[in-house]
Amino acid sequence: MLLLLPSFSLSIFFLVHFLLYATCYANIPLGSTLTPSNPNATWPSPNNTFSLTFIPISSSFSAAISFSGIPVWKAGGDSGLVDSSARFELQLNGNLRLTNASNSVVWESGTSNRGVTTATLDDSGNLSLKNGSVTVWSSFDNPTDTILPGQNFTTSKRLQSGLYSFVLLQAGNLTLRWNRDTIYWNQALNGSFIGNLSSPSLVLLQVGILQLFDSTLPVPVNMAYSSDYGEGTDVRRFVRLDSDGNLRIYSSNRGNGGSTEGWAAVSDQCKVYAFCGNLGMCSYNASSSPVCGCPSQNFELTDLNDNRKGCKRKVELESCVNSATMLELDHTQFLTYPPELSGQIYFVGISGCRGNCLAPGSSCVASTLLADGTGQCYLKGSGFVSGYESAALPSTSFIKVCSPALPNPSPSTVRPNQKSSRKWPAWVIAVLLVSALVVLVLVEGGLWLWCCRNSPKLGSLSAQYALLEYASGAPVQFSYKELQHSTKGFKEKLGAGGFGAVYRGILPNRSLAAVKQLEGIEQGEKQFRMEVATISSTHHLNLVRLIGFCSEGRHRLLVYEFMKNGSLDDFLFVKEEAPGKLMDWQTRFSIALGTAKGITYLHEECRDCIVHCDIKPENILLDENFNAKVSDFGLAKLINSKDNRYRTLTSVRGTRGYLAPEWIANLPITSKSDVYSYGMVLLEIVSGKRNFEVSAETNRKKFSIWAYEEFEKGNVNSVIDKSLPEHELDMEQAMRAIEVSFWCIQEQPSQRPTMGKVVQMLEGVTMIEKPPVPKILSEGSVRGTSIGNVSSSISALSISGASSLPPSSVSGRNVKTSSSFLRSD
Repeated sequence: MLLLLPSFSLSIFFLVHFLLYATCYANIPLGSTLTPSNPNATWPSPNNTFSLTFIPISSSFSAAISFSGIPVWKAGGDSGLVDSSARFELQLNGNLRLTNASNSVVWESGTSNRGVTTATLDDSGNLSLKNGSVTVWSSFDNPTDTILPGQNFTTSKRLQSGLYSFVLLQAGNLTLRWNRDTIYWNQALNGSFIGNLSSPSLVLLQVGILQLFDSTLPVPVNMAYSSDYGEGTDVRRFVRLDSDGNLRIYSSNRGNGGSTEGWAAVSDQCKVYAFCGNLGMCSYNASSSPVCGCPSQNFELTDLNDNRKGCKRKVELESCVNSATMLELDHTQFLTYPPELSGQIYFVGISGCRGNCLAPGSSCVASTLLADGTGQCYLKGSGFVSGYESAALPSTSFIKVCSPALPNPSPSTVRPNQKSSRKWPAWVIAVLLVSALVVLVLVEGGLWLWCCRNSPKLGSLSAQYALLEYASGAPVQFSYKELQHSTKGFKEKLGAGGFGAVYRGILPNRSLAAVKQLEGIEQGEKQFRMEVATISSTHHLNLVRLIGFCSEGRHRLLVYEFMKNGSLDDFLFVKEEAPGKLMDWQTRFSIALGTAKGITYLHEECRDCIVHCDIKPENILLDENFNAKVSDFGLAKLINSKDNRYRTLTSVRGTRGYLAPEWIANLPITSKSDVYSYGMVLLEIVSGKRNFEVSAETNRKKFSIWAYEEFEKGNVNSVIDKSLPEHELDMEQAMRAIEVSFWCIQEQPSQRPTMGKVVQMLEGVTMIEKPPVPKILSEGSVRGTSIGNVSSSISALSISGASSLPPSSVSGRNVKTSSSFLRSD
């Protein structure tokens, strides 16, 4: 999250910086020369913190400014490598020049005949060429791959490391690029500022904070900070763009020659574009270090000594025009960043994503089908292909190869050079298996006798087994009688929803639980258990945990962890006689953010995308600390599919006021449908009013429509819950939440952000553009329509809702609850 610190003028900052170092430099006279053959010759700073000399890099040398052996500026950057016969010279004409053998120029400052009289290296690490007191050229104004504390990094400067670069944009965005075009990391200012800055400047403070200054900003903005910021009295910090394409803040204790990473721009190294070269695949080994390999045995490393240089086909595609095939790669994604996506996105199933790339005449060489609920498929042309493979990635990719397709062997496959394990005789294995079986039977029998002897009721044995299951983390199977006893005959009702009533219960381990009696479940036993297993394996801080289940005949029940503070609606829509339930702003915003993170996990981080289908305040539960937890996720899959194949006003299981337009328009249901519902909930969190509420205050309009009109007029305070004290309200957060809600409730799913993007916008790490007018067409639009006119209303909505979507998004997939819950093609 971006933080704001107390303001001080940028000009004062640099004036103080100048005064501190104005007298702390050593003059380097014209004609001075350095050579690799004399490593003891250096141009030091006054206190010897920094020095300019030749440092060895592999079998070459680089003329570099360094401290404790760590280079922070290199003449010529990566292209400045020279041999042992090189010279680094401040010429008599004022030009700083690096030459190699035969006096060939490798790099120069371009300052000849500009009146340079001397050079200085100060204790901040800045090398300057001066004409009297005027600086003609400096290393701070011409960085290579590093930013030092006090160095003024502006939009005209660039860090470069190989094909990777880091630049500051006029809008204040920090961007990492590959080949100066592909932007694979972009961090913007928060949503409180819209538009360009006048003259943004990025400065690393010595305490370890990367701060953005501009005259249009009321205070400097913290863009990043090291994990150890503010610690240590003799610590030097620096920002460096490393050769792996990641931007990092490092800390180094003076004199030890080592450095510690305190912050990295890209937390997942495999998401750095081209990290493993063209056609290379990035993955992680057992020690969580990124490693590079090839997609399959149809490929081989380009350079056996450097697997980061990518792969090449053993048989080029030109040699098999008519026999090419698509190799399927599970849990794999080919990275695609702007501007590459333009015109290459489709909404098709798995066969379409494979077939479109294989089509005759297509320049496509690879494709990826995202498993985020959108059905989005993008194609990769014959240019650069950068791959990422991880068991946590739900996406599927395809790459074009010459037949036959030869997948990589599984990690368990024994390689030819591995020594085979010792083989035991068959009779020894048989004896061991029999012995193990006998011991197991004896233990089970002993446990049975012990339980029967110590418990007069056989039912308690089931309870003890349930406790063992409960401790293991697996879903516990309860009997209906046990849950009857736990809930005291289903007497204490906590609430009721679209899937059934919920009761308070006490489990055998004396812990509280919420027992939900499911209604309308007609699945077979096996399928029901499979769905329960899927739900119970989904764990996140902001999701309600499923403890166990019961499946006996027509009795289908789910047992959840107990949420002490109930559901969000009890606190949002408080009646006047219960003022004690009013929530302050920070609690509301924390709930909004926690809910978004929980839904993001369901959409983007699970093995399979889970679409909730019924996001509303009643399904957002609060624990004793008011942490938000999303409940009822996955239950849409348990409903009988024959009742839900096509959604109409009479068969939709969602809740009025929260249903996305595509439910009514009979369009595909994706994760973007949940985004719409969340947007409505977010608006309610800010306003304290139901989004479909109609009153004299809203001029008899739905509150969500009226709220946008007030937002357009600049009357934001009229949208915010009037019960919130102004002195407790964070207007910046409230404005972000309102803008995000309007983005979420856009009619077209393609205009809504993903939940991951929603989290970033709420946290303030992504700039929020002004949302367009939400053309809200929900089930409320046809409220009051007679049953006879429902079909015509739906048809009208279907036409308007589908007009701007690609044809494949309408006809390519059936609208099923099952496909919207666990997407499969």
